[in-house]
Amino acid sequence: MVSWPRRIAIVSRSVRLAPALVVLALTACGGGPGTSGAPGVGDPYFPKAGNGGYDVGHYALDLAYDPAAHRLTGTATITARATQDLSAFDLDLLGLTVDAVTVQGETTRWSRGGQELTVRPPRALDGGDTFEVRVRYSGTPRTITDPDGSQEGWLRTDDGALALGEPTGSMAWFPGNHHPSDKATYTIEVTVPRGLRAVSNGELTGERTSRSGTTFSWRVTEPMAGYVATVAIGGYEIRRSTAGGVPVYTAVHPREENADELPEVMAWARDTFGPYPFSSTGVIIARAGDSEYALETQNRPVFPGTPDTGLLVHEIAHQWFGNSVTPESWKDMWLNEGFATYAEWLWQEDHGGDSAQRTFEALYASDDTDLWAFPPAEPAGAGHISDRPVYDRGAMVLHKIRQRVGDDAFHGLVRGWAAARRHGNASTGDFTRYVERRAPDEDFSGIWTDWLYGEGKPDRP
Repeated sequence: MVSWPRRIAIVSRSVRLAPALVVLALTACGGGPGTSGAPGVGDPYFPKAGNGGYDVGHYALDLAYDPAAHRLTGTATITARATQDLSAFDLDLLGLTVDAVTVQGETTRWSRGGQELTVRPPRALDGGDTFEVRVRYSGTPRTITDPDGSQEGWLRTDDGALALGEPTGSMAWFPGNHHPSDKATYTIEVTVPRGLRAVSNGELTGERTSRSGTTFSWRVTEPMAGYVATVAIGGYEIRRSTAGGVPVYTAVHPREENADELPEVMAWARDTFGPYPFSSTGVIIARAGDSEYALETQNRPVFPGTPDTGLLVHEIAHQWFGNSVTPESWKDMWLNEGFATYAEWLWQEDHGGDSAQRTFEALYASDDTDLWAFPPAEPAGAGHISDRPVYDRGAMVLHKIRQRVGDDAFHGLVRGWAAARRHGNASTGDFTRYVERRAPDEDFSGIWTDWLYGEGKPDRP
């Protein structure tokens, strides 16, 4: 998400989950022996997010939205693999009306409770089985207020809608296993009234117009966490180009300007972080006011109005750190935001601005209590995962590592981390072990103790 210092004007958005956190309900239900998948993965801050007992491989979403009636209809076809014997399993879906559910093509029983859609297959699923669940649903999609007060989910706009998902908003517009630890590929079809466009992640594979409207088909072939899935509906103007051989698809609200620095930022980011991890890039520039914050939605981040250079750098850096290397849990948020914030420092350093060292020193000299409120690896709660320590103190941790190993080794370390965890998940523990393996002769214990996990301002910079 957008870096913390802009949060007053525009809100932005490590511990590998142990099996013990996935608590299994031991009662059999539905059509046979087995256990129910857990209604959450036990995330430290969002314990009901995600579900136990299966891994999703692919989402096929077929959506239609009527902006005038503010009505969404959809069919979600989810292909998953059972990781245990299952007599029942949950999907995350908040609001909307479920019209029908099938498993393996057979109508099945289901029930609702809060954000949980519990599905009871006609016959129990065996661990290791691949299965298909299809959910037909409809209704008025919700806007969700986060613990920090920002809004996500399905945001209604003057000419359409904007779907944003961090941390839990995706469950407002499609059912799924909505936790960063379960990434999948996607096909997303969206039908909207003629004259409007529907922009999503990945590549546009089709556009057809009929009496019912225009259908836009999108395909995401690289794994994607649900929280960085998006749909932007409105009267967008489309710009196509390439950046270093990567296709660029940009959607710009007519009242806004394009992010013309994108090719330069992309070239710099590839030099700094390594090969771009996705098959296309671009941006979605919504009208200022359609959202309160920018978000690193995969392939093409969303901006509420034309972004400045620093914000563009921040969200493009997230394509490596957050989208390709995705946090194992929401406690690991600093691995997203610390890297994206440090990318801003590096950009400034490489383009005639302050050096990263000077930026670090200015922050250390600050007596702002917000900066030192909690350690970056241990946010104070769900409402604080986008607070300043996660961003700025997270970047300060990276700078301390750079000071310890030197510029060349740090450059290799950053590129190596992006490559080692490409299209996967990572926890804070994964990162600290990686750093220690890359520089086995260095002692990082003081950095971890004072800067990553330490309470308050460290005694010395």
